[in-house]
Amino acid sequence: MDTMEKLRILSDAAKYDVACTSSGAQKSARRGGIGSAEISGICHSFAGDGRCISLLKVLQTNVCVYDCAYCVNRRSNDVRRVSFTSRELAALTIAFYRRNYIEGLFLSSGVAGTADTATETMIETLRILREEYRFSGYIHAKAIPGADAALVRRLGLLADRLSVNIELPSGESLSRLAPDKTKAAILAPMSLIRGGIDENRRDLVHFSHAPRFAPAGQSTQMIVGATGETDRHILTLTSALYTRYQLKRVFYSAYVPVNAVHALPPVGTPPPLWREHRLYQADWLLRFYGFSSDELFHGTEGRLHPYLDPKCHWALRHKEMFPLEVNLAPYELLLRVPGVGVKSAWRIVKARRAAALTWDALAKIGVVTKRARHFLVAKGKRFFDAPAGNEELLLDLMSPRERALYREETAPVRQLSLFGEETPTLSPAERKELACLAAPM
Repeated sequence: MDTMEKLRILSDAAKYDVACTSSGAQKSARRGGIGSAEISGICHSFAGDGRCISLLKVLQTNVCVYDCAYCVNRRSNDVRRVSFTSRELAALTIAFYRRNYIEGLFLSSGVAGTADTATETMIETLRILREEYRFSGYIHAKAIPGADAALVRRLGLLADRLSVNIELPSGESLSRLAPDKTKAAILAPMSLIRGGIDENRRDLVHFSHAPRFAPAGQSTQMIVGATGETDRHILTLTSALYTRYQLKRVFYSAYVPVNAVHALPPVGTPPPLWREHRLYQADWLLRFYGFSSDELFHGTEGRLHPYLDPKCHWALRHKEMFPLEVNLAPYELLLRVPGVGVKSAWRIVKARRAAALTWDALAKIGVVTKRARHFLVAKGKRFFDAPAGNEELLLDLMSPRERALYREETAPVRQLSLFGEETPTLSPAERKELACLAAPM
């Protein structure tokens, strides 16, 4: 099998890991230009300075001794099994880099044999890149649960970022769908990585030329929608992971059914992309806006609002706190105002030292007045009269798409009258049914 066929299989097998996003683009440079993109395996990540960089996202091998019910590479699946040798994958990465296809590598692997064996193969790939090719580009590597601590440390000295996928949100789901894995085995390397990062940070204080251990930190991924855990459960776990392991990111992957397993949604079921979107919004509030996971829910409810972003939903439940005077409110409360972001909150605090802010000034600062107008006053003045009722306010805070989905779900269903004089209001489902009945046979 040639190298490009291996790449097609192993990059396709890696696409369900959402720690970076596949571009799906294929284009060639125009005459006089430079740079190309290949649809197979190219994905995008973002550098600390905001630059978008392309990564080769690939598995070392799709051979795996584990039989995880949710994984396309599970042991019992009848798929083509291929592997890259370390030298073969290193040469391919450098060839793509020299052609300006990529700027870095995202490397994961199935577990062929033992976790130590798989990790050693990945380490050899990265060693060839770093030491023989002197490649200094970005490398993100997956640490495999169960690998020896010394191997995890060696991997971290070669990679810029390490990640360990927590896979499922609860130990019960993990034992049911991935019987070869345990919660303890997954969390152990996460502890090792955090310890290595902390130790390396202390070393760098005394020795500026000390080798860097995973300088871009660590991340993880969990699957959403494969099992019955609530949004509250997922975000409580997320908050604990950020606190305990100092993760840079938790990625959420809407489950795509790839295996016919009775305990999972059937093949063909659409992934819960909207739920994934809400979890990312809530995750942002946990990391940058000072929210706790419990604040995002009311009472015993377990899911995020499907048609309203979590920050707006929180604000509507705490209307007694609003409106805030933008010229007096502390930074921590400004962060909780819908339409005010981290940067715009800092700009407000800085700008109001010079002069009292007006609504025109807020718009120039970057405040989204369409949302913030419901929760702020500037120099004691409201932007406009508030909507008459809660329903009007709710609709005004939704995006056009969210509003359309909300209205479609909550549209009243009225029985058709054969004798009434008024034309009844039909729901979208009723209109579709009538259109089918009226169509010519």
